[in-house]
Amino acid sequence: MINPFGDDEIPGWGAPAELPVHDILKEGMKKEALIKDIAAAQEDLRAILGRVQSVQGDVEKLTSGNETLQMYIDNLTKQMARR
Repeated sequence: MINPFGDDEIPGWGAPAELPVHDILKEGMKKEALIKDIAAAQEDLRAILGRVQSVQGDVEKLTSGNETLQMYIDNLTKQMARR
């Protein structure tokens, strides 16, 4: 196929464009860096998830403690009302 804008030949529809070795290496390095960035982000997310789960556990404990204290206050209030 001939390029209508110049004398250079361009690949046909089904033919893959051949990249120079330099470009292939550059693309490989970009992909490798991207994979490393994704892996690091996944590790960060795992750490955040662990922290969130820890805080949720703390909230559940505090909620339970607050319920116990509220029952205690209610019982004291009833006892004081009887007197």
